[in-house]
Amino acid sequence: MTYLIAKWLHILSSTVLFGTGLGSAYYMFFASRSGDARTAATVVRYVVIADWLFTTTTIILQPLTGLWLAHLAQIPLTSRWILWSFVLYFVAGACWIPVVAIQIRMRRLAESAATRGEPLPPEYRRYLRIWTALGVPAFVSLVIVYYLMVAKPV
Repeated sequence: MTYLIAKWLHILSSTVLFGTGLGSAYYMFFASRSGDARTAATVVRYVVIADWLFTTTTIILQPLTGLWLAHLAQIPLTSRWILWSFVLYFVAGACWIPVVAIQIRMRRLAESAATRGEPLPPEYRRYLRIWTALGVPAFVSLVIVYYLMVAKPV
């Protein structure tokens, strides 16, 4: 694989990762805040699917293409910006893994409430607070990784 193709895959996958994460978070947060169980059930269902299809794929591609690019460009993996990228990527991933489990629980709660014609239960709102609290450091970490990827500061 040439450097140009590896770089294109790296940029494309980072864009999909960031865009899917931001878009999914936006719609899920506001659908959940609406309090409407049917709306939340539908949106959370699609967010869970998007996470499995797009986020999981790009989470795997990002480090692989990044390592390949560093190899092709002969950039030492001990470069500070690469080390920080991996640390922050790990932070984002450590936040994302429980978020996926929480989203699945939220989906079940919303679907159950929607089926019964009830409002979202308090447990759903508790999960939303945890989901949001985990999403903030994940988002900030990926913004910084995105900067490091582009700027490659010395």
